[in-house]
Amino acid sequence: MSSKRFYIYGSLGILLFLGGVFSSFNQDNSDFIERVKIGLREVGNNLLLSNKDSTSLVLPVKEIKPNIYEVSFEKGLEIEPGFLVSEIKKSFKKSDLSKFYRVAVLECLINDVVYSYEMKETSKKSIVPCSGRVLPVNCYKIQVKFIASSPKLLRSSFYWFGFLVVLLLILSEMYFGKRKNSNEQQENPSKIQIGNYWLYPNQSKLVFNSDEIMLSNKEREILTVFASAQNEIIKREELSKKVWEDNGVFVGRSLDTYISKLRKKLKEDPALKIINVHGVGYKLEVSKS
Repeated sequence: MSSKRFYIYGSLGILLFLGGVFSSFNQDNSDFIERVKIGLREVGNNLLLSNKDSTSLVLPVKEIKPNIYEVSFEKGLEIEPGFLVSEIKKSFKKSDLSKFYRVAVLECLINDVVYSYEMKETSKKSIVPCSGRVLPVNCYKIQVKFIASSPKLLRSSFYWFGFLVVLLLILSEMYFGKRKNSNEQQENPSKIQIGNYWLYPNQSKLVFNSDEIMLSNKEREILTVFASAQNEIIKREELSKKVWEDNGVFVGRSLDTYISKLRKKLKEDPALKIINVHGVGYKLEVSKS
């Protein structure tokens, strides 16, 4: 598969995956909100029944802010805090909701908190004050704030995110690894065709028909530069730099000597010529047969 096609398919796969993740997350979040509303309506109904009121309405549960929900009533009622704590705990357990939340009872007219408590993972850490003091008949609103929106949603989001990161790392490694290998193969090919010769840089040899011609290190380096730029002029300074840089002292006549040796080793193919470009450098001229 080509790098371009791999990149396109990989990107498409990631987009589809992300679409599925967010669709699943939105669906789970919507389900969470519905379960909160059902649970709070049950709490509201049981509070009215505890007041021997089976006719007045529990008003629609509202989402005030993200993770904050409110239930209110058609008529005033009396609230016994201990009963409220017990009913919310039982209802949320049945609805498979978070165990981490804060509850506030507000008086409608002044919109002020008249009772509140906080539930945590253990009863020792939970704060439930004044559970025996009854709130007299009045208009109340009950607000619940989930400290962690939903443990299952958070865990699910974490797992999906982790899976996505791993997937991206794998795709990146595959893509860039493939490009690296491809570049290495281009930079260091196992063999290069030069006219009717084959140059094997790693083995420092030329092959013409079935004959093998060994090359010195410098001959191999010079010929490899020529082979990568066939029919192109290579400046003398550029050729000297590529071959002799960090590899010893360069003497002006050395390059001419090695060029002369390479001409002799390429003489079997009349289509090949290493020509001097006066004042500039050299060119490996490969004629079409």
